[in-house]
Amino acid sequence: MFDDTDKRILDELSKNSRITIKELGEKIHLTGPAASARVEKLEDSGVIEGYTIKVNQVKLGCYIHAFITIITESISHQPYLNFIKKQEKYLINNYKISGDGCYILECHFPSNELMNQFLEELNEYANYKLSIVIDK
Repeated sequence: MFDDTDKRILDELSKNSRITIKELGEKIHLTGPAASARVEKLEDSGVIEGYTIKVNQVKLGCYIHAFITIITESISHQPYLNFIKKQEKYLINNYKISGDGCYILECHFPSNELMNQFLEELNEYANYKLSIVIDK
């Protein structure tokens, strides 16, 4: 059963997934072994799917943050999906959506030139609408 202690564990792990079990236990008023058992239960039940890091794309040289609405003309999206699988370099997320498009791509590009090259290649598989993030 999911309770307030589990919610507090998730809150603390969301803030810092590298926290030690001992520190986590102290923050939520449990012993280290009790906190560890709770975290393991959340992992086993699939509530916690994994741990990740947040990367500063600008510091890696990717200054352009873009959302690209994809509109496929064909009923088969497989050519587009095959193309996207090869684009890990710039791709953050590819969401299948309802509404004005079929997918939304979230991408980071180091330059306008590389973004333009990506868009020209993309245009062989789908039409698109580009939105660039101005500020967070």
